[in-house]
Amino acid sequence: QVQLVESGGGLVQAGGSLRLSCATSGRTFSSYAMGWFRQAPGKEREFVAAISWSGVSTYYADSVKGRFTISRDNAKNTVYLQMNSLEPEDTAVYYCAAATAGVYGSTWYRDGRQYDYWGQGTQVTVSS
Repeated sequence: QVQLVESGGGLVQAGGSLRLSCATSGRTFSSYAMGWFRQAPGKEREFVAAISWSGVSTYYADSVKGRFTISRDNAKNTVYLQMNSLEPEDTAVYYCAAATAGVYGSTWYRDGRQYDYWGQGTQVTVSS
């Protein structure tokens, strides 16, 4: 079992920044990939960013590339999402997810089915 707890969401003005954290417990954190997804009201969940188990490889949705940065601290069992230059379109509930059973395919990072544990989500609201 893996438990994921997100924090750091809130209300911010357009152009501002937030840093999301996802603390994990359970299986060895350093052995699996992590991802961030988001879901806006009335929309489907979408991929935001992902990071390999080692932290060497990172992946981003085109809509956040250059503005968001995913990172991990394996000593603290935590993954982060630094969000800069926020836009009203970034408003959503943000979820972190863990892929503890391995990942498959070249685009595994954007496939929600590859992640077997999910957090409860944290709300991010960007005002214009």
